[in-house]
Amino acid sequence: MKPIKVVTYNIHRAIGIDRKFSPERIIDILKTLDGDVVLLQEVDNGVPRSNELNLAEVLAEACGYEHFALSHNVTLKKGHYGNATLSRFPIHKQSNIDLTIDNKKKRGCQHTTLRISDSKTDIQFLEVFNLHMGLSAKERQKQAGKLFKSKEFKRIDEHQPCIIGGDFNDWRSMLRALFIIGKDFQCATDRTSTRGSEIAMKTYPSFSPRGALDRLYYRGKIKTKHVSSTKMRIAKVASDHLPVVATFLVGDEE
Repeated sequence: MKPIKVVTYNIHRAIGIDRKFSPERIIDILKTLDGDVVLLQEVDNGVPRSNELNLAEVLAEACGYEHFALSHNVTLKKGHYGNATLSRFPIHKQSNIDLTIDNKKKRGCQHTTLRISDSKTDIQFLEVFNLHMGLSAKERQKQAGKLFKSKEFKRIDEHQPCIIGGDFNDWRSMLRALFIIGKDFQCATDRTSTRGSEIAMKTYPSFSPRGALDRLYYRGKIKTKHVSSTKMRIAKVASDHLPVVATFLVGDEE
């Protein structure tokens, strides 16, 4: 099985809780975490507040990611922002799934198919969904439904390695059953308490986490090896969320 380190991180446009725009802090964190695949939310492109930079491109180049995809969810007076996936593996396919519900804020889920093997005879892919969900429970339930009904998700075999990660905004873990019971996913960011109940890893707000907003679900030929956040002091300031990093073992057991 192939070890693959995955990071999910809402970078808050690289504007920290001190209100300073500093992509350098995000770069330091991503370099330290050293993920093979990085799922980012709230990524600006051409927006004045972030010096009109393409943040996905800036972060990918600075951190040494040869491949990246950027999807626009929200259009501003000038520029856009959305989700970005940085990858050390080639991106075979990419698309953006519209998760917007009625007249709510625009939301989306970026889908990428990553080629994780170099072999010409034994080609292996990892399906990755990078999402940012809404603020109300009903909205999030409908968004999960839109994701599961999308052509991108429906075409994936249940044995195919698949990861769904990002900012779920799911304070009370109300979506857990939809993913775990409804679609046979497991949650890498859940921990089992001494009483046997599941406790989600808290990531928000970054300086004193109380909410488990950032999660990683997985399904298919894939196992979790290690999951954590980071104790880097800079991460408590760089964004209002903490990053989550998980190492997965992907593929057939040897």
